[in-house]
Amino acid sequence: MAYRELRAEVPGAVAWSVTSDPPGRSRPDEGALVLPDGCMDLIWHERGLLVAGPDTRAHRTTAAGSRAIGLRFAPGVGPHVFGVRADELRDVRVPLEQLWPDAMVRSLFHAAEPDPLRAISAAARDRLVGVGRPVETAIAAQLARGVTVAQVAASLGWSERRLHRKSLSAYGYGPKTLARVLRFDRALGLARGGIPLARVAADSGFSDQAHLAREVRALAGTSLTGLLGQPGSAANSSMPWPSGSLTTA
Repeated sequence: MAYRELRAEVPGAVAWSVTSDPPGRSRPDEGALVLPDGCMDLIWHERGLLVAGPDTRAHRTTAAGSRAIGLRFAPGVGPHVFGVRADELRDVRVPLEQLWPDAMVRSLFHAAEPDPLRAISAAARDRLVGVGRPVETAIAAQLARGVTVAQVAASLGWSERRLHRKSLSAYGYGPKTLARVLRFDRALGLARGGIPLARVAADSGFSDQAHLAREVRALAGTSLTGLLGQPGSAANSSMPWPSGSLTTA
């Protein structure tokens, strides 16, 4: 199984490809390990187009001998592309035709035959025309830096209840869960960069290394050292969205 990231033609997105081993050459536990990262993906594969909702837990891909190319959108951007609340897609993968008109999906799949990434990138750009930089992206960037939920809500002039409702729609889960997922993602990126685990814990906002270990186990189903030994892990190693101050515009 080979996972790699590609140059994305959609601002703020991460393009990627996965090619799995042919049948008989891999065990069921050797698929790509997909980790929670707060993102949603538009995926092309040989049989159709899929949408991957935001994950709350790790899972493995299982289709042997397959190839997939995808666009991973920053937290909060996916609903603008797919036209559906993120919490309706939490922890699921659905065919794109369940969200977009059949004719549109058939046309996109046909257009993707020579160059899947270019085709799905063009479709995503069309859906994002006029969206600009969503406030949801700025909220996620603040939470990723360790700003508390109360502080984020106050910065927007919102109540925490309103922020929670907005977060369910934009990210698929509440702001505390999103902050937890993004903290995990940051820690994994630092650890992959060779930072000692005690420093990873401190720099990522965990109380100590034991706290980091518990959170990794809860979200990924394995240890951090186990993750570092799996080159096929398909997750962001760094945040793909720009940081910045909160705005409501």
